[in-house]
Amino acid sequence: MRSLFALIFCVSVVAASGAFAETRVFIIANPADGHGADQCLARSDKCGAQVARLYCQSRDFAQASSYRRVDPDEITGSVPKSGANCSQGHCDEYVAITCQR
Repeated sequence: MRSLFALIFCVSVVAASGAFAETRVFIIANPADGHGADQCLARSDKCGAQVARLYCQSRDFAQASSYRRVDPDEITGSVPKSGANCSQGHCDEYVAITCQR
């Protein structure tokens, strides 16, 4: 009977700790800067992990759980239509970074 109570207690602790985890998705402009970080983030390459982690930490989150390119059509109402953010034939890209506490 004690082991049943211990098991229930452990499951409760694990479930409760997950309930306090906070996740937030940040949509940011990802302009080409010549350093390649923009492509690492947009292609979800391993090289983008540190950039995404540093971004999350700068906003008081512990880690980045994912990062990827976002099509402007996925974002409603806040991103101008195609062509509005273009200069000299280059258009800004957007990246979603998911941060967790």
